[in-house]
Amino acid sequence: MGKVNYWENDQLFPREVPFPQPENYKFTFIDLFAGIGGFHLAMEELGGKCVFASEIDPDAITTYEQNFGMTPAGDITKIAATDIPPHDVLCAGFPCQPFSKAGKQEGFEDETKGTLFFDIERILLHHHTKYIILENVRNLVSHDNGNTWKTIYSHLKKIGYRLTPQPLILSPHHFGVPQLRERVVILGVYDPQNADNDLHFEFDTLYKKTDCSLDSILESQVSDEKYFLTQQEISEIEIWNEFYQGIKETVIGFPIWAEYFSNVTSNQDACLPEWKRIFIEKNQALYNNNKEFIDAWLKKYNYLENFTPTMKKMEWQCGNKISSIWDGIMQKRPSGLRIKCPDCAPALVAIVQIPIIGKYKRRMTVREAARLQSFDDRFIPNTNQYQAYKQFGNAVNVTVIKECARRLFKYE
Repeated sequence: MGKVNYWENDQLFPREVPFPQPENYKFTFIDLFAGIGGFHLAMEELGGKCVFASEIDPDAITTYEQNFGMTPAGDITKIAATDIPPHDVLCAGFPCQPFSKAGKQEGFEDETKGTLFFDIERILLHHHTKYIILENVRNLVSHDNGNTWKTIYSHLKKIGYRLTPQPLILSPHHFGVPQLRERVVILGVYDPQNADNDLHFEFDTLYKKTDCSLDSILESQVSDEKYFLTQQEISEIEIWNEFYQGIKETVIGFPIWAEYFSNVTSNQDACLPEWKRIFIEKNQALYNNNKEFIDAWLKKYNYLENFTPTMKKMEWQCGNKISSIWDGIMQKRPSGLRIKCPDCAPALVAIVQIPIIGKYKRRMTVREAARLQSFDDRFIPNTNQYQAYKQFGNAVNVTVIKECARRLFKYE
C-alpha cells in the first residue's frame, strides 16, 4: 500500500476549530478507534500532539473534524503500520461489543471486531511505542473466565510491555465526575528488559458516588422544550410516584411488574426461568401485603391500560434515601422506569436512554451529557441530537484517561 497523507484535509479547517494542533508540545500520540476524540482531549490537555487518528463511523468523523481540524483515517485493518507516523503514545478505545454484557460476548471469536486488538498489536510490533493506553468495558476482565484478559496480557508482555497484573477498573465518579461508569483501563510501558516486572499505580483519593453531586454538571438554565417531559410522561411518572408513596415498603429490591399484581399463579409460570419466577413471586407478595391500596390504585388508573409496556414496569434503586421519584434521576429502559439516587448519573450508553432529572422534569441536555464525559464546554457536539447522545455514550471519559496518563508518564 502506498503512503497516504491522512491530514490532507487539514487546510479545510485552518485553526478555526476549538482544539487546533498545539504548536508547542511535549509528546506525540495516535488515536485509534478515535470516536469523537475523548483520548485526543485528554492527551492534548497533558501537552500532546496527535499525529494520526483512525475511525470508521462517518458521523463520528464529522464531529472529530469539526473539533480538531483533522480527518481520521478509515478502517485500521486496511492501514499498514508503516503508514502510521512514529509516536510516543498509542491510545485506543478498541471496540467493546465482543466483550460487553450488552453484546453477544463472543470476544476474540468475533471475526469483525474481536480481532481488532491484534491490529493494535501489529502497530506496536512495528513502532515499539513507548506508552500504551487502552480502554474497554468492565466485562473484559471476567469475559471467558478471565481468558480474554490473559490473552491480551500475554501478547503485550511478549512484545516487550510492562503492565499491571490486572487492568485498572475506574469510573468517572472516582474523580468527582458524577457518572457511575466502570471501565477497564490498560496501561503499558515499552521496556523489553523489564517486561516481567509489573507496573503499579497509586490513586490516593478515589471518591465514592455519594461524594458526587449531579448538580455540578447541570446547566443553570434550560429552556429548549425538546428536553422537557410531555404531559403524558409526567402523568405516568406521577402515577408510579403515587404507588411508591402508597405502599408499605420503602425499600424494594426487585423490579415491579404491574401485570403480576395478583395472587393468582399462572400454569405458564412453571415454564419460566427461575429468576423470573422469583421476581413474580416477590411481586405477588408485594401485592398481597398492599392489596387494598393496589386494587384501588389499579382501578383508579384503568389498570394502566394506556401505559406503554415499558412504563408498566418500575425499578426502584434508591433504597430509602429519597421519598419521591421526582427527587431521583430516571431512565426509561426496556426493563421499566428505573429510578436512582441523584448523586451520580447512570452510565451513558450508546443505545440512547437519556437520563431524566426528576426535580426539573426534563431530560439531560447534550451539553450535560458531554460534561459527564468530561468534554470541555468548547467541544462542538454533532448537530444531530440522536448522534450526539450516542457519540458521548460511546466516548471514553476524558478525566479518567487523563488521570491514568499522568501516572503512566512518570515511568521513564
